Amino acid sequence: MILSSDERDNLHNQKEKVMNSFFWRFAERCGAQGVSFVVSIVLARLLAPEVYGTVALVTVFTAVLQVFVDSGMGNALIQKKDADDKDFSTVFYFNMAVCGVLYLGMYIAAPYIAEFYNDRELTAVVRVLSLTLIISGVKNVQQAYVSRNMLFKHFFYATLGGTIGAAAIGIAMAYMGYGVWALAVQQIFNAAADTAILWITVKWRPGRTFSLSRLKGLFSFGWKLLASALLDTVYGNLRQLLVGKLYSSSDLAYYNRGHQFPNFIVYNINSSIDSVLFPVMSSVQDDRQKVRKMTRKAIKVSVYVMAPLMMGLAFTAETVVRLVLTDKWLACIPFLRIFSVTCMFQPIHTANLNAIKAMGRSDLFLKLEIIKKGVGLILMISSIQFGVLAMAYSMLFGNVISQVINSWPNRKLLGYSYADQIKDILPSILLAVFMGSCVYTVAFFDLPSLVTLCIQVILGALVYAVGSAVLKMESFLYIWDSVKTVMHKDTRK
Repeated sequence: MILSSDERDNLHNQKEKVMNSFFWRFAERCGAQGVSFVVSIVLARLLAPEVYGTVALVTVFTAVLQVFVDSGMGNALIQKKDADDKDFSTVFYFNMAVCGVLYLGMYIAAPYIAEFYNDRELTAVVRVLSLTLIISGVKNVQQAYVSRNMLFKHFFYATLGGTIGAAAIGIAMAYMGYGVWALAVQQIFNAAADTAILWITVKWRPGRTFSLSRLKGLFSFGWKLLASALLDTVYGNLRQLLVGKLYSSSDLAYYNRGHQFPNFIVYNINSSIDSVLFPVMSSVQDDRQKVRKMTRKAIKVSVYVMAPLMMGLAFTAETVVRLVLTDKWLACIPFLRIFSVTCMFQPIHTANLNAIKAMGRSDLFLKLEIIKKGVGLILMISSIQFGVLAMAYSMLFGNVISQVINSWPNRKLLGYSYADQIKDILPSILLAVFMGSCVYTVAFFDLPSLVTLCIQVILGALVYAVGSAVLKMESFLYIWDSVKTVMHKDTRK
């Protein structure tokens, strides 16, 4: 099909807008997570694993309730084609009311949570950390406005400002011996500063208007995403609840720390793609071929980038832990390796679900979550008696099953089956495993940890880049062409 000059210009402008949005979102995620990651390493050296375990117990509850803050309404605002100021204002007031009720519930429940875990200190910690619910309610609609209009530069300033300020406070309090409160105050300050900066930099403000009919319309789409997110969050945190109750705070700390490293990487890449992909897909939701093309490109390029990072982390796990966290955290190594493999396939979930969500099929989205969590729950319960490590393996196995489930509807909706997706990503996976095997051999030379890690990183990058060039991998060529285009554009400027 031959495109007119205007159509080509529109296509070019859309692509440029998407790339620009992805750049700012990715920069924001990398900056914020990078600072948080460094701070967490410093805090891990200053604080005992038990302190992290205590905070992890509390954040399980706040993470579940955080789902209600959004109520799926933020996504509904992004997905709705003709959302206006009345829609945004309505959702804002609704969210604030929900947040007030949720905080009151947590305030009352705090003593009972502390009694459940036999830790009186948890009462105050729960009440303080639950303030993040109120703060998130203020910020939620602003975030939806930024995402819908693809103004991701605002996220960069807000998130980075909050993270850097929180980092300074957290380290200072940990150094002065405040223990668990160093982590609690760090989280509160981060959320508050992030929200304040976003409100200063984004022009939107809630109007004096509220429409019950608009709320019902948005809720008809959003409640299914709410239920899906609630299932996902409860399921994701249930392991932590069980580990914290049946085992020790140290076991929970090792489990969480093993997840932190791969999650740091995957969250930066995946959340950046997720934030940009959903509004872009929603804008072309009536064009099946465009949605299919976006889904395929997202899966191929994301896995191409994610695979070497995850495999590299899995094969260098011991070196990384010894160097960064010291020997007192060696028990987290098996978890780090398991979660690295698990996170490597996250783009498959994200792209498939975004396609389903963008096409307005929140009903299908919910059905998939129910099936996946049912399977996952069976696996989790079956593994409890065999220890914390067995629970981690059950999560890996459940992740593989979830890939198939998430991709199944798109076999008909987009004509893009799971078998097609595996064919698309298999070259990247195999090359990443080969790279990881090469990197692993460096550890046998018994060099200092820092030297070993430096050699492993350089060798891994060379093997993967050269292998990609020799095999002429499509994702490698796409990324290389994109980099050259950006560099050429900057040179002309």
